[in-house]
Amino acid sequence: MIRCPECSAEIDVDEDEVEEGEILSCPECESELEVSQTHPVHLNVISDDLDEEEDEEEEETELGEDGDHSDEEEEHEEEDEE
Repeated sequence: MIRCPECSAEIDVDEDEVEEGEILSCPECESELEVSQTHPVHLNVISDDLDEEEDEEEEETELGEDGDHSDEEEEHEEEDEE
């Protein structure tokens, strides 16, 4: 018996029937889990690509066009140093 790394629910997996790289689904939280090793079976949660893309977009909007912080933020940082 294996536990979901996300919600700790028991997942009935036969070590002899799974292969490394196989994708399983947790019956409780419906997380996608990748078999990262067999004997003993170890599962890794596959993160949502959509969540990662949203995080990257938020980071880009916080930076200026040239990748630097905007002038306003730099002015605030200078005031804090004084």
